[in-house]
Amino acid sequence: MGFFDKLKNIIKTKEKENKEVSQKYDEGLKETRKNFVNELNVLGLKFKKIDEEYFEELENILIMADIGVNTVMNFMDRLRKRVKEEKITNPEELNEVIVDELFIIYVDNDTITDKINLASAGPTVVLMVGVNGVGKTTTIAKLAYKYHKEGKKVMMIAGDTFRAGAVEQLKIWADRTDSLFYGKENSDPASVVYDGLKEALNNNVDMVFIDTAGRLQNKVNLMQELEKINKVIGTIIPGAPHETLLVIDAATGQNGIMQAKAFKEITNITGLVLTKLDGTAKGGIVLAIKEEVKLPVKFVGLGEKMEDLIPFDIEEYIYGLFKDMM
Repeated sequence: MGFFDKLKNIIKTKEKENKEVSQKYDEGLKETRKNFVNELNVLGLKFKKIDEEYFEELENILIMADIGVNTVMNFMDRLRKRVKEEKITNPEELNEVIVDELFIIYVDNDTITDKINLASAGPTVVLMVGVNGVGKTTTIAKLAYKYHKEGKKVMMIAGDTFRAGAVEQLKIWADRTDSLFYGKENSDPASVVYDGLKEALNNNVDMVFIDTAGRLQNKVNLMQELEKINKVIGTIIPGAPHETLLVIDAATGQNGIMQAKAFKEITNITGLVLTKLDGTAKGGIVLAIKEEVKLPVKFVGLGEKMEDLIPFDIEEYIYGLFKDMM
């Protein structure tokens, strides 16, 4: 059985388990799929044999899908090798190998997980980082909504204390999602986090989401602030934060990769949240960001509703990109 057929069978099983999630990937990746698969289909019609000109055009298609130059170069080397070894001459036969290799590039024999690392006892603390404007606050709200629906007691702590309106904005989302809230404007972020976590312990909270400042212009200041916050968290809840999630707007493409690299330099990121994946034709960013920053995507935003932030699933994602070719 070929890779396409295996993937189809996997997705059929997943659709039975949760058709709604499969539909979200299908709808959310429509823009990327339309551009990407159309280009690949045209390429297959244009070329009757695989030669260097074919490889060059394929390379351009992949780069335009925002898979990233480094990732594409690595991918093309692997593809050329397989074409030679398996003596593939027909572009249509190559489609299955393309899907297969993109899947392998993401998985890359890593054991890093796309699941949230939940605390075995006490509250699970999730530190949220990212530049302003990427949807960090609404991401916290959507995560709070998800875990509240799962029966968990959720709390939000406003660690972005100096940006105008940030504390109030998070408070509104806490109210809307039935979450507890702690925040103080114009206060030291670490002391706010300290007091907030004390309240979380007193209230037997299950999940704590901590908002932080997104000022990447002065990395030294932000690094010191995050170091201080991390120290405070670890003092009150040993082993926490259990996750540090970086929120990136998928539509920013390569700029998102630069943000990921910058944040990785200043704090211990454990995973990524890609917002607005449904609003871009450059969904290849998922593959590029994993390849370039070696961090798993934990959640993706595939719509504006509260239910539209969902755990990342590489099989659903690859199928969502290529289903029109299968």
